[in-house]
Amino acid sequence: MSRLNQLLQWISLAGLTLLFVGAGLNHFVRPEFYLKIMPPILPWPMALIYISGFFEILGGLGILIARSRSLFGWGLIALLIAVLPANIQMAVNADHFPNVPAWAIMLRLPLQIVIIGWVYWTTIRSRTLPVRPWHDLPRE
Repeated sequence: MSRLNQLLQWISLAGLTLLFVGAGLNHFVRPEFYLKIMPPILPWPMALIYISGFFEILGGLGILIARSRSLFGWGLIALLIAVLPANIQMAVNADHFPNVPAWAIMLRLPLQIVIIGWVYWTTIRSRTLPVRPWHDLPRE
């Protein structure tokens, strides 16, 4: 694996970590937003919001552990699939979100697929990423 490819994969890993930890923390900071997109058929909506936030944080940090990166990657993919009904609920009820542009609401659905691919590429397909990316860098 080339050094450039390793660097790009580590940047990708860092981006995913920031995305999932940030989104997970937001479940605890602004649960009312997530409550509005929760499908009404699901029981215990607040509990599900906090549980999904917890697992986003856990997965975002877990992918930093090289030995279990693919396991946490699969967990994040499962989580992204599990929260897809909330994104559909938001798209169906876009009028409940007057402060969010309609294009942004509609972009969430295809973006979910892109993020699933990003997680797969970074954590599962590219498992050969070294534990310490700076270890093999040339010293000046």
